[in-house]
Amino acid sequence: MAEKGSDLVKALFKMGSPVTITQTIDQDTAELLVTEFGHNILRVSESDIDIAHDTSEDPEDQLQPRPPVVTIMGHVDHGKTSLLDALRGTDVVKGEAGGITQHIGAYQVTLKDKSKVTFLDTPGHEAFSEMRARGANVTDIVVLVVAANDGLMPQTIEAINHTKAAGVPMIVAINKVDLDSANPQRVRERLLEHEVMVEEMGGEVQDVEVSALKKTGLDQLIEKIQLQAELLELRANPNREAEGTVIEAKLDKGRGPVATILVNRGTLKVGDVFVVGAESGKIRALVDDKGRQIKEAGPAMPVEILGLSGVPMAGDPLQVVENEARAREVAEYRAGVIQNKRTTNAPASLESMFSALKEKQAMEYPLVVKADTQGTVEAIVAAINKISTDDIKARVLHAGVGGITESDVNAAAASGAPIIGFNVRPNAKAREIADRHKVAFKYYDVIYELTDEIRAGMAGQLGPEAFETVVGRAEIKEVFSAGKHGKAAGLLVTEGAIRKALKARITREDVIIYQGEIASLRRFKDDVPEVRAGLECGVTFTQNFTDIKAGDYLETFEVEMRERTL
Repeated sequence: MAEKGSDLVKALFKMGSPVTITQTIDQDTAELLVTEFGHNILRVSESDIDIAHDTSEDPEDQLQPRPPVVTIMGHVDHGKTSLLDALRGTDVVKGEAGGITQHIGAYQVTLKDKSKVTFLDTPGHEAFSEMRARGANVTDIVVLVVAANDGLMPQTIEAINHTKAAGVPMIVAINKVDLDSANPQRVRERLLEHEVMVEEMGGEVQDVEVSALKKTGLDQLIEKIQLQAELLELRANPNREAEGTVIEAKLDKGRGPVATILVNRGTLKVGDVFVVGAESGKIRALVDDKGRQIKEAGPAMPVEILGLSGVPMAGDPLQVVENEARAREVAEYRAGVIQNKRTTNAPASLESMFSALKEKQAMEYPLVVKADTQGTVEAIVAAINKISTDDIKARVLHAGVGGITESDVNAAAASGAPIIGFNVRPNAKAREIADRHKVAFKYYDVIYELTDEIRAGMAGQLGPEAFETVVGRAEIKEVFSAGKHGKAAGLLVTEGAIRKALKARITREDVIIYQGEIASLRRFKDDVPEVRAGLECGVTFTQNFTDIKAGDYLETFEVEMRERTL
C-alpha cells in the first residue's frame, strides 16, 4: 500500500489489536485495515497459487504436424519389447528379468521417409495397469500385440478395455506367426468376443501379421500406423512454453532425480524453469532415447530431463513457468496439499469411526518397499494392496525410490516388518542395523515372484486354519441313569456315523450345551467303535455330563488343520 509500517501498527492499536510490525494478521483484519487507509482490495485464495492446466486451443495457423505417440500393449511374453526392438532395429530385451519390462521406455523411431513415430513400451504386468491407465492419456494409437500361438490372455483383454476406455484407435499386431503352432485366424475370431472386429471380419480395426524374430510384416505395421496417424491429423504448436507428461521417474546415482518426459506441445529447451507435480527445477540437460544430449525437444518427443528438485510421480504434468521463484511457490503449495491429504484422515461421524475400527480388526502384515523407479514403486504397492483378505491386510509402512537406507531399516524394525528391495540393495550402515534388529531383507527383480512370496508370508503369519467336518449326527430319544451319578443317552443315528474316537458336541435348539468326548458307546451291552445311520445305541459322556434331555442332538466331528493360502 506504500504506507509506513508504524502508521499501520498505530491504526491496529486503535482498532483494539496490539501487534508488532512483524506479526501476521488474519484476512478480515487486513481487509478493514486496507479500507481504513482508502485502498482497493482484491482477495486471493490459496489455490490461486497453483497453475491452472492450460486447456486453451492453440490458433490454427500455428499448429504443425507432429509424430504419433504409439503405445505397445499386450500380455507378458507375447513379444512387445522384441517387436519394439525390431522396429527400432536395436536390442533392449536382453537385460530384462523374466522377460518383464521393468522400466517404461519411450523411443522415437525415424522411418525411411524421414517421418518419426514415438513408441511407449508399457510393462505387461497388471500391477502396472494404473501406470497404463495414466499413460493412456498421452497415447494417440495403441498397438495390441497378441501371440499367434497363445491367443487372448487376461492382460490382452485388460489392454483392450484400457484402450476402449481411453477412446484411442487400436491396431492388432499378431506376433510370432513364424511358429508352427501359430493360428492367426483363431486370434481374429477370439477378438470378436471382445467386440474388436478386424478388417478381415468386416470391422474397422486394422490387423497385421508380424514376426519380431524374422522381422516380417514390420513395414505393413508402420504403414498402418502412418495411415491411422494421417486420419487423426495430429498437430501441435511447437512455438510456445512446453507442456509434457512424466512417463517414468527415478533417482539416478550419479545424476540425481531423472524423469522421462513426453512433450505434449511447445518446445522444451535446456535452461527452462518448470514445475512437475510437487517438484520444480531448471533443465540442466536433455537426453534423448539414444543417450545423446540435445538442446531442445519438440512435441511428441520423449526426453530425459535432469535438474529436478526431487522424483515426481509417473503421470504428473510438466509445465514451464516464467521464473524459479514462481516454480518453487507452486511446487511448495502442491506439496502442502498432498501433505494435508495424508494427515487429515479423521473419521467424519460415529458410523464411519466404527466401520474404521471394524476394518482395523484384520491382522496387519507390515512391509517396507524400496524400488529403483517411481513407476515400479507404485506398481508394487498397488499389487500388494490387492492381496489383502478379511483376516489379514498388507500394510506398506513406507515406500520409496532408491537403495535401502538406515531410516528404512529403523521404520521396519519398529514393527518387525520385512524390507522388500526391488532391483535395489541396502548400504553398509543399513545392513549393520538390520543385523542388530533382526530385520529381514527380501530382494526381487520380477513382480510376480514378489507378490507370490508376500502371499505365502501372509498366509504363514495367519497360521494354519481349522477345518471342521461333521462325521455323524444323532437324535437323543431318551435318558437313563447310569452308575451312581452319571446319565446315559439312548440315540437314533440320523446321518453318517457316531464314532467313539471323535470329538462330540450336544446341541439343544441349535445352541451348543456340551463339547467333549464320548466315554462309552454301546449297542446291546457290547462296546462298539462306531454306529452307522439308522441304528440305535447308548452313549455316556466324559466329565460326568448329566444335563441331557430327550430331543437334544449329538454331533461327532473331526478338526483338520490346513496351511492357509491367500
